[in-house]
Amino acid sequence: MNHCSFARNVQQGFTLIELMIVVAIIGILAAVAIPQYQDYVTKSKWADTLSAATSLKVAIAQCVQESAGVTTNCATAANLNLPALPTPKYGSIFVVTAPSATTILITTTGTAEVGSYVYGALGARDPSGTNFAWTADATDTIPAKIVKLGVR
Repeated sequence: MNHCSFARNVQQGFTLIELMIVVAIIGILAAVAIPQYQDYVTKSKWADTLSAATSLKVAIAQCVQESAGVTTNCATAANLNLPALPTPKYGSIFVVTAPSATTILITTTGTAEVGSYVYGALGARDPSGTNFAWTADATDTIPAKIVKLGVR
């Protein structure tokens, strides 16, 4: 039996072009994914501030109700029956001001870690005087991709 040996050209690795294509694809994916991941992290850190704002809003609404709808009586921690105004983990202490007898403004500035954005929510009584509605104030600089406008 005669066995003929044929030379086989078996590929032993990847070509430079194949490696460059893979590196380019990974680079494109990273360029898209990293900013979205950073936004996600920032958004989750702002959740702490929004939680503190929610509890402050509840205290303000209760105070306004007990003050016959006068918001100027509800701008201090003592008037809100709080030991102090909350300080979020990633922001400065909340500031509460009453621009008028029917509106109240709460603000805080985020740390550099969360973009140093300003959170500003303006509370105003509805026409019946029984409910409070909160909207983003002109001082608010948080992009909608971080915190949706309706959540403020």
